[in-house]
Amino acid sequence: MGILNATPDSFSDGGKYRSAKDAIAQAERMIQGGVDLIDIGGESTRPGAEPVGLQEEIDRVLPVIEGLKDCGVPLSIDTYKAKTVRQALRAGVDCVNDIWALRQDGAVGAVLEHQQCGIVLMHIQRDPLTMQFNPEYQDVILEVSQFLQERANLLISHGVHQDRIAIDPGFGFGKSLEHNLEMLANFSNFTTLGYPVLVGISRKSMIGKVTGKETHEQVAPSIAAVIMAADRGAQIVRVHDVPETVDAIKLWAAVNEPQ
Repeated sequence: MGILNATPDSFSDGGKYRSAKDAIAQAERMIQGGVDLIDIGGESTRPGAEPVGLQEEIDRVLPVIEGLKDCGVPLSIDTYKAKTVRQALRAGVDCVNDIWALRQDGAVGAVLEHQQCGIVLMHIQRDPLTMQFNPEYQDVILEVSQFLQERANLLISHGVHQDRIAIDPGFGFGKSLEHNLEMLANFSNFTTLGYPVLVGISRKSMIGKVTGKETHEQVAPSIAAVIMAADRGAQIVRVHDVPETVDAIKLWAAVNEPQ
């Protein structure tokens, strides 16, 4: 899953692809690099980020979706707003990637209107403005797993087929460095829930804290973290650096293929 931020303030590439033209050009580079799915976002959810108004978010993402709907690669919308979900699905996206796991008003109803779209449910503690203010857990693996299972069960109770659901433990979304490292070390625990697990760890602050590298210098350690997650069962990797990650995954897959 390639990250495409049509935003001015995302933590890694804010402002680089703010115009639809620049965003579409970046998507085309990702397609050439071997991306399987493009995740389009119009609102930064980095720690401390201010919410973006509904219309502004829609104005950022819809031209990008329109420009890419026939690109030959599935599209995902990274949003938690029900009206953005509806408009994006009508415009042709194939998947909804929601950091709030469809807990905002109307979000469940919006995905129920579409019988085929994929749904990624992510765990977050509190909200982007406050999530990194001393996050606390008794058992981060257990609590995140229970939350994701409950959200998936809710969708299934509404008739959503299990095959449409993926889960994301939410690295950096209300977790300390220690929580993030524990989740990565024990990532295989999340796969026992029975859903494809997405890892979103690319260029996260935990990478910088461990390596001392600035965000733009974190390509290699981000890929290392992705490979660690893949080795522990991650089936979707959400990344900024598509060609480099694709090459790393190809090598990892070749080593892990039955001989």
